[in-house]
Formats: sequence, C-alpha cells, structure tokens
Amino acid sequence: MQASSRAITSSQLGPHQDLIRRVQRARDGEWQRPPAAHTRAAFDGAARWLAAQDRPLILDAGCGVGLSTRRLAQRHPDHAVIGVDRSEQRLSRDHGALPDNALLVRADLVDFWRLALAAEWRPVEHYLLYPNPYPKSTQLKKRWHGHPVFPAILALGGRLELRSNWKIYVQEFALGVETLCGVDGELTAFVPGDSTMTPFEQTFLTPFEQKYFESGQALWRYCVDLTATVVD
Repeated sequence: MQASSRAITSSQLGPHQDLIRRVQRARDGEWQRPPAAHTRAAFDGAARWLAAQDRPLILDAGCGVGLSTRRLAQRHPDHAVIGVDRSEQRLSRDHGALPDNALLVRADLVDFWRLALAAEWRPVEHYLLYPNPYPKSTQLKKRWHGHPVFPAILALGGRLELRSNWKIYVQEFALGVETLCGVDGELTAFVPGDSTMTPFEQTFLTPFEQKYFESGQALWRYCVDLTATVVD
C-alpha cells in the first residue's frame, strides 16, 4: 500500500544565505549554558555502560523509537551502539529486546553531545537520521547546522552519516562541514535496492525513511569522514 507523507515545502531554493555566518558564529562563540541535570545523569549512566562494553562506539543521534539503534547493533555486533532521543514516549515503544551491545538513552541531544565531547568520546560512526528539517527560512537556527552545537557534533569525529528527505537540508549540512573542517563529504541519492550498495546500505534504518520512500519522495544521504579533522 502506498504511503502518503506530505513532501517538504519551503521558500528556499538552495542553501540559506545566512548559513555560513551562523556556522562561523557558532565556531567563534563560547557556550555558557550548563548541561541540564537530567541529561548529565543520563550521560553518566551511558558512560558507565560504555566503559563496561569496552568496544568501539557508534552513536545514533535522535534515534526516535530505537529501530535504527537495533539495526545498527545487529549489523555491528563488535561495537557498542548508543541511541539518544529526548522523547520518553518514543523510546518506550515496544520493538522487542535490545541487543546486548545496544543502549537507548533519554536525553537532550544538545547537552549529550557537549558532554560526550568533554568526556573525549570518539565514535567511529555517528548517525543523524531524518532530523526535523524546519523548512521555513526563518527556522535556520533550529537546524543542527544552524545551531550553536554544530561544532561539537563535528568535533566528535568519526564517520558521520546524515539522511534526509529534504535535499537542501543535506546540502546545508555539507556546506557547514566544509566551512568548519575544510573537508568534502559525499552527497548522493539514497535508493533502496541500488545494486551498487551493500545489502545493509540498502536497508531502511528508520520508519520515517521507509514511509517517505513509499510516498514517492526522494531520499538523500551525506557521508563524511571526520576522523582526522580538526574543527577550526
């Protein structure tokens, strides 16, 4: 049965004209707000779990109901996979037992990222799957690449992968990475069933991804290796 998710509409025809200024402002600014107590407690618990795992980290940021976390953990049994989302309602949905190498954490991502960076976490892979794109041109500061936390996201390093059904969002993110890190990633259409991809790469990682695809919307994927880069 064909899904019927509405396509994203925006007055923007390309990357926001204020993007680079906002990215540079985030780079040059100093964050003053202390992390919220509930997120600090959640991070401390996740840090203890990660230390006990003693495996390389994969971070699934904004994991929603946690299906992507489960799929990543099953695909990478020799890694520890942490999924983070702020919604208790989403995280509490029953999708079966978590793999032993997976953990779901309820926390504010903005604070969680900053705590992870301060603790010198270095995920080998970092996923941002279908974030809310905030398509109004006045909402740039709500997109991750327009937010003050953007430099911290990139400073965590590793292989970062972003997926979205709004190409401009992905283009903006890529431009932000290039501005701060001076590196080019790869922006491609994501077509499940494409024979040039591995079976896992063809997999829907989130319910949103499958819903948008079945609604006839184009999907986009941006991958960049930040392992050896330094955020200027």
